[in-house]
Amino acid sequence: MKAQKLGAWIAIIIGATYFIVPLLGTIEFSLRMRRDAYSFDAYLSVFSDERFRATFGYSMLMALLTIVFGMLLIVPTAYWVRLRMPQMRQVVEFITLLPLVIPAIVIVFGYLRMYNSSSFLPMTATTMGTNILLVFSYITLSLPYMYRSVDTAMRAIDVRTLTEAAQSLGASWWTIMFKCIFPNVMSGVLSGAFITLAIVMGEFTFAALLSRPAFGPYLQLVGANRAYEPSALAVIAFSITWLSMGLLNLVSRFGRSRPAKA
Repeated sequence: MKAQKLGAWIAIIIGATYFIVPLLGTIEFSLRMRRDAYSFDAYLSVFSDERFRATFGYSMLMALLTIVFGMLLIVPTAYWVRLRMPQMRQVVEFITLLPLVIPAIVIVFGYLRMYNSSSFLPMTATTMGTNILLVFSYITLSLPYMYRSVDTAMRAIDVRTLTEAAQSLGASWWTIMFKCIFPNVMSGVLSGAFITLAIVMGEFTFAALLSRPAFGPYLQLVGANRAYEPSALAVIAFSITWLSMGLLNLVSRFGRSRPAKA
């Protein structure tokens, strides 16, 4: 028993060292922009860069649109599969897992081939169309995480009983969806939202190949031309991911302690 505990602690220490030491080195390097002294000059340089504010704001907007439209697609789909088409559940799960199997560069080249300026739906011919295509790309990329989060939340409630109770009171499908189902799966919705936020803020392939001013390509551009600012940006990106993970943990605890309501 003691040997097992010792082995577990050794594994934890090794894992923590593997993740924490490079991060501490990155943080320390980002503070050394001023010679012979630690300072936040690199962070001040980043925050004062107009391109940082523009790309960060653009990616935040894309993340918000991805979350909203993704959940409007995923929640009704997961609800309908569990209520009316349980035999299709494995098919839907397989489809939502495809973005994990198909490389992002293959997906985006398929989009460019299908929606270029000479196609039947020339979405890349305009800035608005390209932005919409980027949102669709992000929705595709986040499908595995969004669907799993919502489906897990739906397993914790009795969807059929809630639907029948609402119908017996004369509720329409719109009312059932947005006043019965959405509130009871909100923990799953928020979990998928935080994961999607972390994915979109660091995504590079879709934004770069669609020539959009997103945060991911900006990170690559600064990393190729600056010394200390890339480390500061890496710390900022890590902070966004950790914040999302922390909020995800809080939402998961809230969802487990929150009773379903009709």
